[in-house]
Amino acid sequence: MFAKTPAPSYVAVIFTNQRTANDETAYALTAERMMELAAEQDGYLGVESVRGADGFGITVSYWRDTACIKAWKSVGEHMAAQKSGKNKWYSAFSSRIAIVERDSHFTS
Repeated sequence: MFAKTPAPSYVAVIFTNQRTANDETAYALTAERMMELAAEQDGYLGVESVRGADGFGITVSYWRDTACIKAWKSVGEHMAAQKSGKNKWYSAFSSRIAIVERDSHFTS
């Protein structure tokens, strides 16, 4: 599903990752909870997320500004999920922050 973002500019966090086969149920529950918790944060604009059959995933979350991202990064429950990600759910990941200066849309 496409995130409904405002007119630019805003900030995107691009999280690419490779899942392990560890504890799929706990991962799914935690991922769902992080989506819910992120949506409660000040400055949250939306999220788009996909995962391939090979376990490679990309999640892009959108935020009003970098201060909102910094606040989200320090939420205790999110910090615990990040630790679990490093310790058991991901074999590799990358997080990138980008300023969205322009966007365009198409719907058929």
